[in-house]
Amino acid sequence: MKRIRQTAVRTERNRAGRSKVKHAIRNFREAVAGNAEGLAETLKNTVAELNKAASKGVIPAKRASRKISRLTRLLNSVEG
Repeated sequence: MKRIRQTAVRTERNRAGRSKVKHAIRNFREAVAGNAEGLAETLKNTVAELNKAASKGVIPAKRASRKISRLTRLLNSVEG
């Protein structure tokens, strides 16, 4: 019984963490597409969310690193 409750809590926590990451990535990509100001700051917030999710085990660390790399390359291609 306790295991079921623990799993439910962890599942909900992980789902919320993944949702935060997805929203952060989506907001950054929309900012890039809309030529919005403050792209570096938006990327900084997105990287923070990815690192937080990776440190808590919500997503694998290598996945977070890969996404950070790709988003940074996207920013550099737009600004460059």
